[in-house]
Amino acid sequence: MTTPLLEQMFTFGRTHSYWQDRPVDPALLHQAWDMAVLGPSSANCQPMRVAFVVSPAAKEKLRPALAPGNVDKTMAAPVTAIIAQDMKFYDKLPELYPQTDARAWFAGNDGLIAATAFRNSSLQAGYFILALRALGLDCGPMSGFDAGTVDGTFFADTHWQANFLVNIGYGDATKLHPRNPRLSFAQGCAIL
Repeated sequence: MTTPLLEQMFTFGRTHSYWQDRPVDPALLHQAWDMAVLGPSSANCQPMRVAFVVSPAAKEKLRPALAPGNVDKTMAAPVTAIIAQDMKFYDKLPELYPQTDARAWFAGNDGLIAATAFRNSSLQAGYFILALRALGLDCGPMSGFDAGTVDGTFFADTHWQANFLVNIGYGDATKLHPRNPRLSFAQGCAIL
């Protein structure tokens, strides 16, 4: 059954590249975070971190990392979220997953850390985008950027690493392209 909220999040939710000149209330970003962290992640590890790039000075710091096709839309977006993964997420497991010594699963296991951080920060970012849409905001997720430049500029003294970017605001629906095709259930699924 389709509801208005599901339609807002999926049917009418689109990837925006053009933005209205309308600020985003920081309280909405806070609320979206609070909803997104309720979604499941393995062992409740919650490795997603978000840096909100809002000020003109911060946007200019981000500019050199952007692929040419992403510059204008990012500079125009009221907010650009750098979705990052905390590579020391496991240090919070004693608090987030106290049932067992889950930190020991990861400490010293760089391969498991990298796979878990990437997989679960991406999963959490999906929840975050849906939460933003549920709150009436539009999103434009993108990969066209140099992660090393972003990490050096914004995360030099942290254990955070950039995963992808999401422009956030109130999109200009008059400039949307027609929706591209999607795979059908038969094309993308198997019941085994």
